[in-house]
Amino acid sequence: MLRLTEVKLPLDHPEDEIKAAILKKLQITDEDLISYSIFKRSYDARKKGEITLVYILDVETTQETHLLKRLKKDPHVMATPDMSYRPVAQAPSNLTIRPIVIGTGPCGLFAGLMLAQMGFRPIILERGKQVRDRTADTFGFWKKKSDFNPESNAQFGEGGAGTFSDGKLYSQVKDPQHYGRKVLTELVNAGASPEILYINKPHIGTFKLVGIVQSMRAKIESLGGEIRFQSRVEDINIENGQVRGVTLASGEYIASDYVVLAVGHSARDTFQMLFNRGVYIEPKPFSIGFRVEHPQTLIDQCRFGPQAGHKLLGAADYKLVHHCQNGRSVYSFCMCPGGLVVAAASEPGRLVTNGMSQYSRNERNANSAIVVGITPEDYPGNALAGIEFQRRLEERAFELGGGTYEAPGQLVGDFLNHRPSTAFGTVKPSYTAGVHLGDLSESLPDYAIAAIREALPAFEKQIKGFAMDDAVLTGVETRTSSPIRIKRKEDYQSLNTVGLYPAGEGAGYAGGILSAGIDGIKVAEAVALSILRNVSF
Repeated sequence: MLRLTEVKLPLDHPEDEIKAAILKKLQITDEDLISYSIFKRSYDARKKGEITLVYILDVETTQETHLLKRLKKDPHVMATPDMSYRPVAQAPSNLTIRPIVIGTGPCGLFAGLMLAQMGFRPIILERGKQVRDRTADTFGFWKKKSDFNPESNAQFGEGGAGTFSDGKLYSQVKDPQHYGRKVLTELVNAGASPEILYINKPHIGTFKLVGIVQSMRAKIESLGGEIRFQSRVEDINIENGQVRGVTLASGEYIASDYVVLAVGHSARDTFQMLFNRGVYIEPKPFSIGFRVEHPQTLIDQCRFGPQAGHKLLGAADYKLVHHCQNGRSVYSFCMCPGGLVVAAASEPGRLVTNGMSQYSRNERNANSAIVVGITPEDYPGNALAGIEFQRRLEERAFELGGGTYEAPGQLVGDFLNHRPSTAFGTVKPSYTAGVHLGDLSESLPDYAIAAIREALPAFEKQIKGFAMDDAVLTGVETRTSSPIRIKRKEDYQSLNTVGLYPAGEGAGYAGGILSAGIDGIKVAEAVALSILRNVSF
């Protein structure tokens, strides 16, 4: 097949115009065209009122060989690459060794799924509950109908932190082996809309993710894998630098020389255990800041102009960055069009915010994190110093919110003018546990407050209304990424612990659902190949 890129058509083009564009580009007749499919559809919104759709198309034609020769200098015509996934190994039927996967976030689920598809019958351990029970606990807490559960919340439980997010499925990681396509294909097989295979910046949404996660679990189990919930790993047994098994909080011991660590960025007790066991860990940069909310209609109008509201465009997003005079960088993170600001705490007495959207993205507000980059120089100490830094900020936010899991908040106009807020304006916060207005300058270090105060007016120049007086800031956002990296070698094993495979966002090797899933696949392949190298049959 041939792949055509940069095929541009009007936003409201008729369906047959795609075919016409193909015939014109390749200079072939209708009889020469066998079929075509859309590989990717995005849009170019640089000219408001003249938004165009941009396609990548895969074309089957009787003239392929001739066209490749004739158009070999055209950068927008090429042979379609083979993106099919091929397992790197297959477990023999008499294999008794079973690898362990810790965590059922995107990384753990895909590591477990790949190992199961290759016949290795993984044992997958999850400290939290099944996704539907976990959803009931989390939504109950958000709506103040149930108490906070430190083992079943927005961070812990089947599906991981990504379950209560926008379900974004795009990443900037390099992916020459097309693992991302495997991730998207498996999600479609589990119930996601096929459109995630071709639309630009695809997303799923929380409610749809619940069913998809359940379907993936069922597939793993049908292939011989085992998933055990409410099974927190208390300890990892390491003998002479080699993993030998894990001990659960219940006291049960499970032997295995192969352990995938896919615990997410908030498993602080697990990080402490690994640190105590001597597993090599180093601190890494992350970011801190607030959630900001605007009317979604404001963002739509600024991005799309008169074409705002078009069904193919959906709710508009944005991506902003500003380099400050104090040397800090401030940027938007995890932008959730038509979404909600949610409670994302994982420890009692500490308050964290995050953002999420449903598939429809039809809530009244747009929200994103506005965060400041920090480095280990900002929190000197041992490898876990970043965790303690996060905890102090989260404890302070809990206090400023009144100690009831209400979040501290402030209107943008008041924040910029150094005065506490006392009443909401036109923008009503979406954080359901309640927002306690006051002065957010007390919630973050001075350098972060100064940087955000400088950045908001700068963002106003890119999106008119971004610094509107009534926009709402809600604190604090501290879990943008893991504050540590559990360093690994080229074979994906820990730098100093054989058989331990740090993976995903918690280990510092991913940042979102897609990149975590990709990392899970890579680690699963490494585990499978290692088992086949080391085991005699």
